[in-house]
Amino acid sequence: MKLALRVLDLDVYYGNIRALHGVSLEVHEGEIVCLIGANGAGKTTCLGAISGLHKPRRGHIRLSEEEITGWPPHVAARRGIAHVPEGRRIFPNLTVLENLDLGAYARKDNAAIRADREKVFALFPVLAERKNQPGGTLSGGEQQMLAIGRALMAAPRILLLDEPSLGLAPFLVQQIFHTLREINRSGVTILLVEQNARLALDFANRGYVLETGRIVLEGATAELANNEEVKKAYLGE
Repeated sequence: MKLALRVLDLDVYYGNIRALHGVSLEVHEGEIVCLIGANGAGKTTCLGAISGLHKPRRGHIRLSEEEITGWPPHVAARRGIAHVPEGRRIFPNLTVLENLDLGAYARKDNAAIRADREKVFALFPVLAERKNQPGGTLSGGEQQMLAIGRALMAAPRILLLDEPSLGLAPFLVQQIFHTLREINRSGVTILLVEQNARLALDFANRGYVLETGRIVLEGATAELANNEEVKKAYLGE
């Protein structure tokens, strides 16, 4: 399979604190890959480095073999990286429709933008029902749908998802992950950070385990789910 994303020997610092220690990972086109680990392991930092929110001190990030290390977020977004951050971060005072249209801010193809908006409404019908409501009036699950929909409006090649299940009721988590699988089947590659390790391993094709800023395990998710260390540390077995 063709590589969609390659991260090589990445070091990221917050001041003098080293958050990532030589992290390397690969995501192939059409894959779902997950990053699991404890709070503070560096998962969110890794996504932020890929999307341009954090500038690495060392290492390389390549999107389909194109070097994008250190590019600012708006350039990374134009190249096809869409980041759904932890906590959703929608614009609460803007309507659902305005939030979605902001996701397409860099695009000029109005007909394609309209078509993608209809695709988002087909994936998340509740957003169509609430399209004129301020984003801040939506429930937590609806806001997560809006954050994902806004990212899809950028027509991404790869979708970075940071804790999409956080704070949601189990039935909403099931609904959102079912839709994410549909999104993946439509051709969007996914790199997922998820605190719920069992959910992540059930959902993804391959996974990486981060501990204190280092990749300590990697492999097919079925293998990781049967690994004794993973079972003890992250699956409560």
